Amino acid sequence: MKILAINGSPRSHGNTAMLIDTVLKELGTEGVETELVQLGGKKIHGCTACMKCFENRNQRCAIDDDILNEVVGKMVAADGIIIGSPTYFANVSTEVKALIDRAGLVAIANGHMLKRKVGAAVVAVRRAGATNAFDGINKFFFINQMIVPGSVYWNMGCGLGEQDVKNDEEGMKTMTILGENMAWLLRKINT
Repeated sequence: MKILAINGSPRSHGNTAMLIDTVLKELGTEGVETELVQLGGKKIHGCTACMKCFENRNQRCAIDDDILNEVVGKMVAADGIIIGSPTYFANVSTEVKALIDRAGLVAIANGHMLKRKVGAAVVAVRRAGATNAFDGINKFFFINQMIVPGSVYWNMGCGLGEQDVKNDEEGMKTMTILGENMAWLLRKINT
């Protein structure tokens, strides 16, 4: 069993990364293999709606000069996917938006190739707006027929400065329990 985690924050060691790392630590404790991809700060374009993915049906986006196709290949190979984003103006980062738009269209064009994988959103926020970002990532999972486990609260943590989220005790506990629930669900699916 393998989980791919995607950090859509430009800060590779910020609050989003800290939340994702907490989930990955628990998954590792549960015996699940994990991989982290730092999406933020890498070149990634938005979708151009060219619809070539429906013509080509090769599990790739026609735009081939950025990180997306590499990440899509890792998504297909994984049993589960975590997408993490900071909250920017009550929404996901531009990198995460490009990922969910393009990877989502490629997945649908290729027979819903992410179907029945486990998916979890992880969102960092300063104060408010995180539920919109959380909702946007979850809608990507749902339209791709993925299975979304819950935790004891929405999968978000609060913090202003880099790594301030460590002081959000409830947010950190939510991530640990999310890791437990993802591992449990993966075992149930794979038995």
